[in-house]
Parts: sequence; structure tokens; C-alpha cells
Amino acid sequence: MNAFRPGLLPSLVVALLLPLLIGLGFWQLARAEEKRALQIAFEARRLSAPVAVADLQRQADPSHQRLRLHGRFDDSHALLLDNRQRGGQVGVELLQPFHDQASGLWLLVNRGWLPWPDRRTPPQFSTPLQPLELLARVHVPVGVPFQLQADPDGDDWPRLVTAVDAAQLWRRLGRDGLAYEVRLEPGPAAYHAEWPLLAMNPQRHSGYAVQWFALAAALSGLYLYLGIHQSRQIQREQVHEHSHESGPFHS
Repeated sequence: MNAFRPGLLPSLVVALLLPLLIGLGFWQLARAEEKRALQIAFEARRLSAPVAVADLQRQADPSHQRLRLHGRFDDSHALLLDNRQRGGQVGVELLQPFHDQASGLWLLVNRGWLPWPDRRTPPQFSTPLQPLELLARVHVPVGVPFQLQADPDGDDWPRLVTAVDAAQLWRRLGRDGLAYEVRLEPGPAAYHAEWPLLAMNPQRHSGYAVQWFALAAALSGLYLYLGIHQSRQIQREQVHEHSHESGPFHS
């Protein structure tokens, strides 16, 4: 029976990579389960009746909660969230402070997506000045938004930003406000307000898990092949040497 001899270097490579590939596969499966749980929670909140802002503060998890707002927009301040895409078009999301009269709190309301095809001119938008009745949803981001560098400070409005921090905005403006972004439902004052629930759905995570497991299987198969091939190669060399040593002209 042939001995299994893959060699030291391939064994070290497999010992390092195989657990990593398998771990990445199980991590993607766990992410898929998290996303399924988020979808279930979102669906339950989607069917629920909207609540007042004062009621929201008593909830342990406000994610995706529908809100009923009544008040006015602040037309002096606006954030333009950069690098947003819809249907292959580049643009921004428009966020503005909104004063809810019932609770007395400020909310950072995302009014939706605006196209921005020419960055030489600012995106065009208008702000309703009359009191409004609005429906919105609380958006709590999963994890910390990735930024290459922090957004620069400045007093120019509207401000172009790459991440939203409502609490920081209220500190800057000296206002008492909700620490979450809220996203308008389609209706008055909304622009393109179709919100994707997840940046990556559970099926994509499951697909990535399959890819990682397939790479682990391929690495294992290659390792087995190399070990068997090396063993047979060594055996052939030994047989060849033995035939020379025991030949008719061997003294």
C-alpha cells in the first residue's frame, strides 16, 4: 500500500487555508440567517400601524418602526448623502431636519434619492414650508458605515456627506433630536423613496457560502491528489533504483 506523502509545504498551506475557507463558509451561512431574521422583523413592522414619536422612545428596538409625523421641515439645513445609486444612475439622498410638533423633537428625515448626473452643478430640490402630515420608517444601520475619511466640517449648507450621524447633527445645531435617521414612505415631500431593505439578501450570502465550501473541497481534493501523486512518484523512483541495483551487471 502506498504511503501518503504530500510534502511539508503543501501540508502547511492546507493547514492554514482549509480552516479559513470553512470558517468563511459558516460565517456567510450565519449572515444569511441574520438577514432572514431582519426580513421577518421588517415584514412584521411593515404591516403594523404607525406610532407617534413619543411612543417610539419606549421601544427597545426601533428598527423599521413606522412613524406618524406632523410638523415642518427646516429649509436652512440639508445633508446630501453621496454615492447613492438607483437603476444604475448615480445620485444622492436628501436628508433634512423635521420638527415634530407632538413630541417637540427634531428628526433627520431622508426624503429620498435625487439624480446627480453632473457634479459641476448641485442637485436641485425644494423644501415644503407648510405643516405636513408624513409617514416614515426608522432606519437603524447594521454596523458602522465604511468611510475612507471623515466628512469635513463646515458651515456651508447643503452639506455633502458619505455617512449619516443624526446625533452628531443635533449636537452641531444645538437641538434635541432623535438619534436615528427616518426614511419617508412614498407620499408628500418624498422624492424617490423606494428603500431596499438589505444591501445583500440571504440568498447571496448562501451563494457565497457555497463558493467558500467549494474552494475548501477543491483544496482538499488537490491536497489528496498531490499526496498520492508524490507517493507514487517516490515508489517509481525506488523501484527504478532497485532494478539498477539488482540488474545482471551489478557486481
